[in-house]
Amino acid sequence: MDFTFDEDQESLRELAREILGGSTEDDRRWRDLARSGLLGITLPEELGGSGGSFVEFCLVVEAVGASGARAPLIDGILLGAAPVAVFGTTEQRSRLIPPICEGTALIPGALDEGRVRVTNDGGWSLTGTRPFVPLADTAERVLVAADDAEGRTGLFLVDPFDDRVELQRQDTFTGRPEFLMRFDSAPVPPEDVLRVPGEGAEVLDWLLPRVTTALCVHQLGCSQAALDLTAAHLRTREQFGRPLGAFQAASQRIADAYIDVEGQRLTAWQAAWRLAEGMDAAEAVAIAAWWACDAGSRVLHSAQHLHGGLSTDLDYPLHRFVLEGKRNELVLGGASAALLELGDILAGSAS
Repeated sequence: MDFTFDEDQESLRELAREILGGSTEDDRRWRDLARSGLLGITLPEELGGSGGSFVEFCLVVEAVGASGARAPLIDGILLGAAPVAVFGTTEQRSRLIPPICEGTALIPGALDEGRVRVTNDGGWSLTGTRPFVPLADTAERVLVAADDAEGRTGLFLVDPFDDRVELQRQDTFTGRPEFLMRFDSAPVPPEDVLRVPGEGAEVLDWLLPRVTTALCVHQLGCSQAALDLTAAHLRTREQFGRPLGAFQAASQRIADAYIDVEGQRLTAWQAAWRLAEGMDAAEAVAIAAWWACDAGSRVLHSAQHLHGGLSTDLDYPLHRFVLEGKRNELVLGGASAALLELGDILAGSAS
């Protein structure tokens, strides 16, 4: 196991940091990421991508988390475009992937099982609801998981602007809206069927560990940025004629935060590396999720506490990392859920 990045990966990381740090306008950042080829870093070269590995994708995700940018690499590319690139037909790949690489289209995912039913009465159609779908109002397609009457899961690329699809805005604490999608016998033409019922599980088994790991890496970026801001604050902010960092309680708390960030770093990159190498990663992913939820939350709370009233200033960047970190924790399901998952994995391997 070697977590040392090679020269090309280090150059990629620096490029991502340079682009994301060069502007505070999220639209401009997105365009610059597209022009540099970073949006398609893990998508096939013949479709306009760079053909990189999952580790390289995560390097860009980490830079996004550390910058506070609202760049939907996970929600708009990994959740929908990546499975199309790997499992889609030639026609689906050639139609949907190039615009993703160019930064002109997004394919989010709505993958919670059990909420949407699919039927085939001379053609596929979806009925049901799916809450909290990001980017649905701007997506080219939304990748929707739907179950048939026998409980078998299929995956369908749904046009969110179809007359049989209703989008209801749901405001979130991050300031970015998500959407409740209602499907009223929404038709899915044959060319937009990614996997028929009974064949979707293979795709989800490939996709969901990558989504979890990418969220852990994003959480790492948020935590590292919050730690850096807090360390600078403790060095420069004085109280009673001394820097705040000179007080034992403050120095001990930020030392604990440093250890928590390093724990996140080790476990997140272990999971990413194992996935990129095609190794069994279930245990590593669950461990990374626990660290992201438990330690990540602790780091961000410590950063707020040590900043005092400044942490509530919306002109100061800390609030972005705290809000994104809390969203990551909620999407991952929380530390207890990660421990339960890990316990199931360990119990299964023991038996």
